[in-house]
Amino acid sequence: MKQKSLKANFLYNIFYQILTIIIPFITTPYIARVIGPKGAGINSYTYSVVSYFLLFANLGISNYGNRLIAKNRDNEDKLSKSFSSLFKIHIITTAIMLIIYIFYVMIFGANYKLFYLCQSLYLISALVDISWLFFGLEEFKIITIRNTIIKLILTCCIFIFVRSYDDLYIYILLLSGSGLLSQILLFPFFKKLNIKICKTNFKDLKKHIKPLLILFIPIIALSIYKLMDKIMLGGMTTITEVGFYEYAERIINLPMTIITALGTVMLPRMSNLASKNDDKKFIEYINKSMKVILFLSIPLCFGIIIVSPIFVPIFLGNAYKKTSYITTILALTIPFIACANVIRTQYLIPKENDKDFIISLILGAIVNLFLNLIFIPKYSSIGAAIATLIAEIAVMLYQVIKVKNVLNIKLYVEDAFSFFLKAIIMSIVIYIISLFNFNRIIKLITMVLFGIGIYFLMNYKYITTVVNIKKILKGNFKKR
Repeated sequence: MKQKSLKANFLYNIFYQILTIIIPFITTPYIARVIGPKGAGINSYTYSVVSYFLLFANLGISNYGNRLIAKNRDNEDKLSKSFSSLFKIHIITTAIMLIIYIFYVMIFGANYKLFYLCQSLYLISALVDISWLFFGLEEFKIITIRNTIIKLILTCCIFIFVRSYDDLYIYILLLSGSGLLSQILLFPFFKKLNIKICKTNFKDLKKHIKPLLILFIPIIALSIYKLMDKIMLGGMTTITEVGFYEYAERIINLPMTIITALGTVMLPRMSNLASKNDDKKFIEYINKSMKVILFLSIPLCFGIIIVSPIFVPIFLGNAYKKTSYITTILALTIPFIACANVIRTQYLIPKENDKDFIISLILGAIVNLFLNLIFIPKYSSIGAAIATLIAEIAVMLYQVIKVKNVLNIKLYVEDAFSFFLKAIIMSIVIYIISLFNFNRIIKLITMVLFGIGIYFLMNYKYITTVVNIKKILKGNFKKR
């Protein structure tokens, strides 16, 4: 199959990730006020539970399928055979999990039975999930178009149908139903890929079980400190504390979507390069990616810490004041998550260093679980945030140690230090602005614009090496 443009794929993914930032800026303030901290907590808690069943249903197919499709995309027979085998495995595991989930809800979900049943649409959507195929083939344009349409429809429906706390079940149905619709919309595009559905036997399926399970272990470990926080908060404190933590996490995830977009685009390309043993280009891509990630993640970390006390009350309302403290702590995780994402998606997974990947996440899961037990009873949602920060640092440090003899860690540290100093200067300026007494919204906008402007000016030389600004300007003038 024809290799897709890396820049085009990154731009498609960036476009969608920007959309995923813009839409929550429109819907979140409305939803936060309409359903309140308790409603947000119920949605977050029940979604965290269904997510565990979803993890077992997916069984690591997202990463493994992406990698396998990328490796075999130049051989149509192998590609069709691989897809058919994985898709069948996915249907079997999802159907089993769906049945177990229904029994779980009937026996243990008495308090939130309606909301649990609404969340079940996520499991139904997993039955027909073939997005990993399109990611492996680098068909990001199709994914972007589909997701954009779904997001826009979902946004309109939220404002039309969700009007009070009593409409919480409708809100959950809209979220889970949009996931199902997004999977169904991929099938018309699937017919154009010329991939045949092959007959498969147990032997064909069996050879994928071991690598799937190997990649499933880190997903379970990752979930312990991505989802278990909310389940432990709900069980050890109150559902309202879950709501505070949920929205802090959402605020952090807004900028993180752009940072992780690079990893999503690069994984299939790096897997393909690894299969061809093109080590020179492989390392070159990683070095460039790491610098871009450090350039973005460090100022985002500092910027969110400075603006969160002003931003959170404006964005979510005064009922979520505690969320600003949680957001400040979670903002510190951004550079660590970003760097670990590059190492994971561009080196460990493409190079099939699954053991190091697994151990790093198990380490993070153990650290997070242990610290949650200590901090949550004492500090509630703030304690969960502290545990998450320490776990993310542990994961990144372990991965760095494992790749230090292959990747140029010294270069990354030098780049990080350079961006760190510039981010400090940016932070001082926007903090001074925050001390002035004028309209909160105008102050917030001023802080953000000055922060972006100052940081970009200090990094103008680097930006011009990534984006050919002169060429773009000449092109624009020619058009005029």
